[in-house]
Amino acid sequence: MGIIPSKKNKRYSYTPRYYKGEGSPFEMKHKFDDYRTTVGSNGGIKQRFTSAWDEFRNSPDKAVNRRVLIIILILFFLFLFFIDFDLSIFL
Repeated sequence: MGIIPSKKNKRYSYTPRYYKGEGSPFEMKHKFDDYRTTVGSNGGIKQRFTSAWDEFRNSPDKAVNRRVLIIILILFFLFLFFIDFDLSIFL
């Protein structure tokens, strides 16, 4: 941004003495990262939403998708009931 460049963080390549595994033992990884496509920094909020929607649409388990939609509809109608919304307009 200016004349002086921003400061870079230092990186250390420490490996434990008796570690005999693959990769780094300090790597923080979620156990479902291998199965999801929405993990990672892939753009702004619109790109994240579209990738999550694509993952939801192309999911091999249709029963889970149906269950999620039913739960969302029930919560939506409960919200409308609690705010005293006139539900007769839907009939």
